[in-house]
Amino acid sequence: MNLSDFHIPYVLPTALLALALVARFQMLVRAWRDPDVRATALLLGLATAVFVSVTPVNIHRINAMTGVTNIAAPWSYSLLTAFCASCLTMIMRWRETPSEQRRRRMRRVYVIYSAIIAGLWLTFLFADVPVERIYDIDTYYANTPWMREHIELYLAGHVTSTLIAAYMISRWYSKVASAWLKAGLICLQVGYANGLVFDATKIIAIVARWSGTDWDFLSTRLAPPFALLGTTLVAVGFILPQAGPALSHWIIDARDYRRLHPLLRTLEAIEPSTARARVGRWAPLDLRLVQREQRIHDAFLRLAPYFDVDLYEQTYEAARASHNETRARGLAGARAIHAAISSYRQDKPIDRDSPSAHIPADLTDHLAAISAELRHRLQITSFRNRRDTAPTEPQHGSGQPAPATSHEPVESPLPGTR
Repeated sequence: MNLSDFHIPYVLPTALLALALVARFQMLVRAWRDPDVRATALLLGLATAVFVSVTPVNIHRINAMTGVTNIAAPWSYSLLTAFCASCLTMIMRWRETPSEQRRRRMRRVYVIYSAIIAGLWLTFLFADVPVERIYDIDTYYANTPWMREHIELYLAGHVTSTLIAAYMISRWYSKVASAWLKAGLICLQVGYANGLVFDATKIIAIVARWSGTDWDFLSTRLAPPFALLGTTLVAVGFILPQAGPALSHWIIDARDYRRLHPLLRTLEAIEPSTARARVGRWAPLDLRLVQREQRIHDAFLRLAPYFDVDLYEQTYEAARASHNETRARGLAGARAIHAAISSYRQDKPIDRDSPSAHIPADLTDHLAAISAELRHRLQITSFRNRRDTAPTEPQHGSGQPAPATSHEPVESPLPGTR
């Protein structure tokens, strides 16, 4: 069986974690001095490194590149141990406010798990492991001096961190108010449950070897899926509380940015009061949204002398009879803006002394509704243009063109809207 056959199950979690790390790269660079930001980067980096290292084909590559048989074992187990320590300290950062006591506890975790990593390399150095084992190194060398202690050491570190982390989360969960943080903690608990199943299957298989029984399938077949799922869920659990709010904000910005496009397109006829700053399509979405809103408000300022508030109010009162508040404001705003643009093009401002010549405040409170109505008008205009430019076809048996049939959508029967 080819080693690459086992590569596919590792691709998805590795890609997910690497994508999360890349997505937060800009924030990591800007706020690198923040200890929490550095801890997040470390956790995501370690999780990604673990998945890359434990891929069977990469285990063979590490052994081959270094020329040391089975050196991928202490390398992968060291990364996993460091990831366990990073998870514990991250939970401490979430649960507790900064204090000297918290710093001492976190330092204690780092010291203990650093000692475990040192022990992994020391036991491997003394162990005699001449045969490369890709899938069953834990059970194959379960009775080998020093390698036996090597395996016990990494499993002890993993079990301890999993139990402590699950205990801290269970004590803390009821006090959490944030929905995203709760979702992250649930992912963590499910991930740690999978991690415990992984540890249990490994330990049972190793103990079976000690007693002369071959239950290697528990370690080689049953344990890896739980390890993959558990580590993925743990990493996602730490990502969600930070990425979730940002994702929600991005979705809202994307919705607002898309909704305002018809309004901005309608206002393109208004010359800007100042030169517009160029913002590329790859600029952050929130920056592009702010620029779009600024361009709309700038156009409103230029359009104010031509805006007929009386027309706006009359249309609004008529629309309220058959539409809800938001739709009525949208219809009234769309009609008044079209009328104002027409007056702007003809350079016929309303009497400046009239109180009617200004943009009402509630107009800017309903930009999305106005833009929605303008989208319908733009679609109607586009339909009319296509129909007017389409070639006519002669009737069968006659050289005369077929009579035109109107297919125009009927607009709302509001007073003065046509």
